[in-house]
Amino acid sequence: MSTQTLADLSGVTGQVIRPGDADYDKARTVFLGGVDRRPAVIIRVANNKDVSRVIALARDSGMPLAVRSGGHSGAAHGVVDDGIVLDLVDMRALKIDAEQRTASAETGLTAAQFSKAADEHGLAVGFGDTGSVGIGGITLGGGVGYLVRKHGLTIDDLLAADVVTADGQLRHVDAESEPDLFWAIRGGGGNFGVATRFQYRLHPVGAIVGGMMMLPATAEVITSFIEESEAAPEELTTIANVMKAPPMPFIPEEHHGELAIFALMAYAGDTDAGQRAVAPLRALAEPLADLIRPMTYPEIYMPDEEDYHPIAVGKTRFTDKLDAEAIATILDRVESSTAMMAVTQIRALGGAMARVPDDATAFAHRRSRFMVTVANVYERVEDTPTHQAWVDELAGALDLDGRGAYVNFLGEEGEQGIRDAYPDPTWDRLRSVKRRYDPENLFRLNQNVPPA
Repeated sequence: MSTQTLADLSGVTGQVIRPGDADYDKARTVFLGGVDRRPAVIIRVANNKDVSRVIALARDSGMPLAVRSGGHSGAAHGVVDDGIVLDLVDMRALKIDAEQRTASAETGLTAAQFSKAADEHGLAVGFGDTGSVGIGGITLGGGVGYLVRKHGLTIDDLLAADVVTADGQLRHVDAESEPDLFWAIRGGGGNFGVATRFQYRLHPVGAIVGGMMMLPATAEVITSFIEESEAAPEELTTIANVMKAPPMPFIPEEHHGELAIFALMAYAGDTDAGQRAVAPLRALAEPLADLIRPMTYPEIYMPDEEDYHPIAVGKTRFTDKLDAEAIATILDRVESSTAMMAVTQIRALGGAMARVPDDATAFAHRRSRFMVTVANVYERVEDTPTHQAWVDELAGALDLDGRGAYVNFLGEEGEQGIRDAYPDPTWDRLRSVKRRYDPENLFRLNQNVPPA
């Protein structure tokens, strides 16, 4: 970096990390494995003034700017070669108003950190299914998680946000103040500025019935699991991962490597009713493992493994069709994959998510019955073409190509992937909002919506 650029950082309150510093390698690591990008500087901002200063630095220097909340981007957008990383990890202030059932949360918080604090009051917001995800990214992209059928997407509980836009201005954004920007940040991702604080509506969520259940994966069991998940009370949300049973200690050794449904689920309601709701799924077949139990909501998040950085490729799309032919194809392709782990994930949707009008937010695929992900996790980056071909072939066989995409689950899929995320009217409106708030496309290291 130039002497002038270094001088521009002199007023930053937060930590400035440069190549050669002791924290540099850890600070540039994102969740996705096989990523070895080397930014010119990483700035762990401490407040909104820091954010404005870093945005000005990127704007004036022309250096690319990556914005990071939890670092879980499927395209590793939280780090960039020879550019600036604006890292929100140290902005983690959280204030919960239990009486009003609202929370004010800075966007360096993770889903687990937020959920544990809210649970002390018997309250929750639905985020995703991984505790280490930053609330910044998952909220801006929509937020499909364990409460999606009962309470909707994360954005459905977003009341307001503080956003620093490309001009360095801090804007308080809600339905009354800058409503177009408020519409856009609910599903449009990080295209419009750096969100530094969210205000959420909280829901009473006490003990839930949830956890993991593993069932043998036959065509009949998978079909019935999907049908029962759709027919279940809205309090129950399930995630069915069709994969080979991993060598985990709670799975009998004779079943290791067999095709199985690695099912995750949460019932947000009375525990006795939760057990009754889960019973039809238990009855589909003799479980290979059954860890479903009453628990607090934050316990649904599996423990973080700090050194776990999977190398993976995948494709996620919304669909209304999962017939017998599709199920047979999934079983055949998962069985034949040479990856360390091959998975087809099926989420039954509906409920509260589907009751919000499609045009109310920039997330526009609310009526879809399912969200399906096909993915390979493997060991060597050089094997990516082989595993990407498997993903593309299976996605094509399931007729997922061209369907609606979930922007938070997009990887490096190019313009077509981004266009799949937004129908034409949504896309045109997003581009118009982008033109107003970021006409030079400063915030482009994301699933990018260019200004109109």
